Order: sequence, then structure tokens, then C-alpha cells
Amino acid sequence: MTELAQLLEDYEPVIGLEVHVQLATRSKIFSSSATAFGAPPNSLTDPVVMGMPGALPVFNRTVLEHALKLGVATSSQIRAKSRFARKHYFYPDLPKGYQISQFDEPLCENGHLDLILNGAVKRVKLQRIHLEEDAGKNTHVGAVSHVDLNRAGIPLVEVVTAPEITSSEEAAEFMRSLHRLVRWLEISEADMEKGQLRCDANVSVRLRGEDRLGTRTELKNINSFKFVQNAIDHEIARQLRLIDSGGRVERETRLWDAVAGQSASMRSKEEVNDYRYFPDPDLPPLVVDGATMATVLRTLPELPVPRFERYQKLLGVSADDARTLVGDRALADYFDAAVKAHPGEGGRTIANWMLTELLGALNAANQDISQSAMPPERLAALVVLVETGVISGKIGKEIFEESYRTGEEPAAIVERRGVQQISDEAMLWSIVDRIVGANPRQAQEFQSGKDGLFGFFVGQVMKETQGRANPVITTDLLHKRLGR
Repeated sequence: MTELAQLLEDYEPVIGLEVHVQLATRSKIFSSSATAFGAPPNSLTDPVVMGMPGALPVFNRTVLEHALKLGVATSSQIRAKSRFARKHYFYPDLPKGYQISQFDEPLCENGHLDLILNGAVKRVKLQRIHLEEDAGKNTHVGAVSHVDLNRAGIPLVEVVTAPEITSSEEAAEFMRSLHRLVRWLEISEADMEKGQLRCDANVSVRLRGEDRLGTRTELKNINSFKFVQNAIDHEIARQLRLIDSGGRVERETRLWDAVAGQSASMRSKEEVNDYRYFPDPDLPPLVVDGATMATVLRTLPELPVPRFERYQKLLGVSADDARTLVGDRALADYFDAAVKAHPGEGGRTIANWMLTELLGALNAANQDISQSAMPPERLAALVVLVETGVISGKIGKEIFEESYRTGEEPAAIVERRGVQQISDEAMLWSIVDRIVGANPRQAQEFQSGKDGLFGFFVGQVMKETQGRANPVITTDLLHKRLGR
């Protein structure tokens, strides 16, 4: 048993996440500066970002549409009229001395996000989803600090969960699910290496059976799924060791050092009143009207979890395969198109071919599904050839490779190569009878109980027919001919 498992026999962790998601807009939330990544430092600024006297913010309506998509997708309550507030703190990456955010009147509240965890769906409640602007970036090199304000003013949504996540694994899966959802909705690239999806984790522990929450610490700006899990495990163990030794957990903000695998205290945790929130006088209330909601609802796709459940219940796909298919919207769309092109109920078979042959070819070429040389309709046609016994599964893999490489239709390749599967029982019986008669010793040994020799006879038939014999019919005929 690990140290963490031993410590958790009497205690349970309680975790809440605050996740910042950068929205995919061309310009910033309150000004016209570009949101491009990788520009020279401080080249994407303007008077609003710099907090110049007389510069007034103007709200980017695309930000609202993107945030509403996430709100609807998480079944959140949408506030018809929300407000922006000024959140005051003083730091070099915030020229105005305050951040424009939402406080007591957020855009979305009381939603939920469904996770696919261990083959089942688990629901995590969301307290709120609100809009805010990003700050700039400080880089410290020895005793010298540099400030880059290109990121300042970039639009964010902050997704805040209820404190009900119970493990680091669940927290990491929440991040994966949110990452998948915002990309699925096409409202964010969510590139964690570019800081477009980052997480603050609030972690506390309490005795099992208690209702009262323990003192929490905040782990700041974690930007990978693995780091989220590692940082939370480390913090849970740190708090439990502290309690076990008679100490007391202090409420503070800690920074996670992924290289060292440990956290360090950054500052004592601020309270809400430390930020001196008040409504921003330069921005009117944010009104969500019927026309805006209609646009959002009209463009909302079928979401990952409903597809995950549909693939299992209606198409017979396994939970693991369904989870892989909904991991990427383009992959799920390809699967749906292939199923639609199939004349029968070929969901499970199509999933198998996609996740083995197709993804194998794509991975070998370092490509994604959008670059596939095999259209979904052609893959469905190949699956039909295998399912109806025109070709064997083994020959089907060869046809797939050639069709993927050349673009030729599977049926045309089968016809040209003459590799149709032999399913004629009379023809196969003649071959089986001849092979068994030519190998009397092996036949007698099989009849005496040496079961492994059955594969020898199957192999001989396949060799005789160049792999074209129908394996089901061949097996049945061999049993009849061999007498067992």
C-alpha cells in the first residue's frame, strides 16, 4: 500500500477546480488588438490594454456567443442580464491596476459537466462560468523581470466546479473532458502548451464522514493533465502528513514545480474583499436576448457524452471504443458518416476498422482524421465486402492498404485481383476431402485427441486457396470430414 493510500484510510480529499479557457477570437475581449500567439513581446497592445487615460473598453460580441455555447452545453442557467466588475490587484502584468471580470452576476451558473470515467458517466456540478480578461505575462531571469502584455486582454471563460471532486484521477479527467468539449464546440483551441487551458486546484482533506470542509490550499496555474494529477496527489499527501504530525493546514496559494515534483508557498490566500470588487462603470450590463440564444442553439452540435451513450446503446460499440471515438469531434463525425453509408447495422465493425486499420495508417503518416485518404463511404464499402463474405478479413486488410494508398474503390481492387472469398461448399468440400486424405497420420492423431492439429488442416486449406477459403465454412467442413 502506498503512503498516500495509507493516509487516506481515515481522511478523504475534497477538490474544486477553477479552469481558465482562452476563447478563440481574432481580437481581444475589450479592444481590437489581435490575440495571435508568438508575436514579439508587447507588439499586441493598445490604449485599452495599457490602461491609458480616456481609453474605453468595447465588448467583443463573439466572446458572448462562444461563452453561451459552453453554458448551454453544460446545462447551465443563463443570466439574461449579467455585469462586468473590476477586480483590483497590483502586479506588473496588469497595467490598469484591475482586471475586468464578473463577480456577483456571472453569465452562467449551476451547470454540470459529465465525465467518462472507467466506462461510465460521472456528473460534476459547476458553480459558475464567467467572462474575464487575461493578464499579461511576467518572465523572471535572475534578478531581472520582463513584462509581456501581448496576452493582456485576451478573452477567457473561467469554469468553477463545486467542491465535490474526490480524487486526482477525477480532477484530471474533468480537465480532459472540458478540453474535449471546448474543442468540440470550436470555441477554443485549448492548447495547454500555449496557456490556452490552465487550472487552479483548491485542495482540502477531512475525516471520512464529516460534512464540514477542511482548510484548503490553492495550486496555481497548472497546464497539463498529468501535472494536475501529480500536483493534487502531492498536495493531498502534504496536508495529511502535516495533520498526522500535529500541524495545521494554512490557507494559502502554492506554485507547482513539475520538474521538482513539489509545491512551494507563493502567498497567503486572498479573500474576496481583498480584491475590492465593484461594477465596472465603463461597461453596460451584458444582455442575452432571444436572437442571440437562437443563434447559439442552432449551431450547437450533438455533444460528446450523448454520442458516447448512443454509440453503445444503439450501435453496439464497446465503452472503450466509444470513448476513443468521442475523444475528437472530427473522428466521431467520420464514424457517423461511415455508419450512415453502411446499409445495415455495422457500427461495431466500422469502429473496429477505424480504430485499428485507419488510425494505424494515420499514425504511421503522422496525420489526423481530417487528412485521411480513405473517405468514410469507402471504408463502409470495404466493411460490407468483409461482412457479406465477399472477401475474408485478412484479405480485407490488404485491400484497405491498397485502397488507402491508391484511392481505388475496394470492390474494383477485389475484382481486379480476383481475391473473392470462396464460399461454395461443394468446391470447399472437394479441397477439404483431398487434404484430409493426403494427411492420414495427422487426421488419425487429431481423431485421437490431439486438438492442435486442427490448425494444421485449416492452414493447408488456406494455403491451397491462397487464403480465399471462407473460414467459417472451412471449419465446419473440416469437423465433418475429420469426424469430430
